[in-house]
Amino acid sequence: MSPVNRRNFISGASALGLASLSGSWWNNVKAARQPATGSSQAQVFIDPAFRVSQLDRNLFGSFLEHLGRAIYGGVFEPGSPLADADGFRKDVLEEIRGLGVPIVRYPGGNFVSGYEWLNGVGPEKDRPTVLDRAWHTLEPNRFGTDEFMLWCKQAGVQPLMGMNLGSGTAQHAADLVEYCNVAKGTKWSDLRRANGHAEPYGVKHWCLGNEMDGPWQIGHATAQKYGLKAADAARQIRAIDPSVFLVACGSSGPSMPTYLEWDRQMLEQCYDVVDAVSLHRYFGDAGETGGDSRKYLAMNLTMDRQIEEVQAVCDLVRGRLRTNKTLALSFDEWNVWYRARNGDGGEKQAPHLLEEVYNLEDALLVGGLLNTLLRHSNRVRIACLAQLVNVIAPLLTNERGVLRQTIYYPYAWALHYCHGEVLSAVVESPTYEVPGLGQVPYLDVAVTRDAESGDATVLVLNRDLDRSHQFDLHWQGATPGRVVSSEVLTGPDLKAANTFEEPKKVFPATLEAPRVRGAQVTVEVPAKSYCAFRFAVDKPA
Repeated sequence: MSPVNRRNFISGASALGLASLSGSWWNNVKAARQPATGSSQAQVFIDPAFRVSQLDRNLFGSFLEHLGRAIYGGVFEPGSPLADADGFRKDVLEEIRGLGVPIVRYPGGNFVSGYEWLNGVGPEKDRPTVLDRAWHTLEPNRFGTDEFMLWCKQAGVQPLMGMNLGSGTAQHAADLVEYCNVAKGTKWSDLRRANGHAEPYGVKHWCLGNEMDGPWQIGHATAQKYGLKAADAARQIRAIDPSVFLVACGSSGPSMPTYLEWDRQMLEQCYDVVDAVSLHRYFGDAGETGGDSRKYLAMNLTMDRQIEEVQAVCDLVRGRLRTNKTLALSFDEWNVWYRARNGDGGEKQAPHLLEEVYNLEDALLVGGLLNTLLRHSNRVRIACLAQLVNVIAPLLTNERGVLRQTIYYPYAWALHYCHGEVLSAVVESPTYEVPGLGQVPYLDVAVTRDAESGDATVLVLNRDLDRSHQFDLHWQGATPGRVVSSEVLTGPDLKAANTFEEPKKVFPATLEAPRVRGAQVTVEVPAKSYCAFRFAVDKPA
């Protein structure tokens, strides 16, 4: 009998509790776990009655920082033949509209902790060029708050605005909210109107600083000191606009010596006045996997663990404070990043910095990371792939156009295909041993279903580098009528990457459609692959 992928099951169904599983359905699961001779070894069980969450589209957000060529030469390039009258790259806008990115975090990142937002508003001739002390480059301030809001409108995205709680004060943060959200009649709202923007922007989502636990951060503080500052800022902001959603800085990552203890101490100061806590993580080969692709493709399981650990700390503080309020999680920086740590920096504008080149292996891991986020979507309400253009990004630009990197494709599938509800999936899969992680299932599965259209999406990562895997997909309480589409991202070379010269070296292909036999579907996924299957699913009469 194949071992159960307990992580997939518990992460997806823990909010429901095993005891809540209907007896008949669980009996069917147990019966199916005894495979007949010649049947598939792996099994996946789905029941639309057991749901993880109503999917918040902000789970598939992204991020833009004043760093390298993300802004200048990325989304904004006045004078380029590819730019519109506002200086926005038209080809980049087209890509982002086509993706359907729901929310974008801005302006940082490390950058925000030294950013004076007033330098980036008003007539361009009056805006100073300053030294950005986070990345040691020159910031011309040609693109600021008003330009970002206009770009968001044209791109069809919502802003997730970062605030400077490093060198800035709580009052400065509240002033920015007044500038953005108050209609008129106050100092900062009237400044916005004087700058040519009569209507308020109505920004709902705000980050109270960035990575304040990190010694590298401008204004780095202890957890208690930051927590008090965040609470002060939150109270001032809510006096201006009570409807905002505020994200407090959590630990910068599990490698921090203060990890989790920072979150606890910080939240004890500001729990009642914030809505979410942030998580950050970059996944890389160097130092983590020793170049072992088998371990590398299992690294999304460490993201599962990070989410569960931070969630546990939030709930601990909730218990200690005896409040009914449950905090959400905002995984507002995540991606693969381990190669492009440097670039042609120095005191210049928009240097080439952190321009990671992604390969097939990276795309497969990104698919797994998206599966993890879907499994935890009952608490992770915002997540941001960091970043969007040029800097550790799915899109790269040059003077001629835009390149889709390999990680673009799993991200696009999530954006295009995942709608409605995230469903629990009981996954039984063969496993392999990974040092430090134990028994890792070859198959990693996430499922969504749109109750309105009836379409369901099944995303599958096959970590097996050598063999395809077949599994039976069992539906309870619903019947797959037909296969809408079947796509795969794979290839013979895990290190293959797209370039401007070969833009489709790694590119999705159509996969043979699964066999549908009533409520059971037989699916086969190739070795080292990430697949997206879409079904038209009807409830039985």
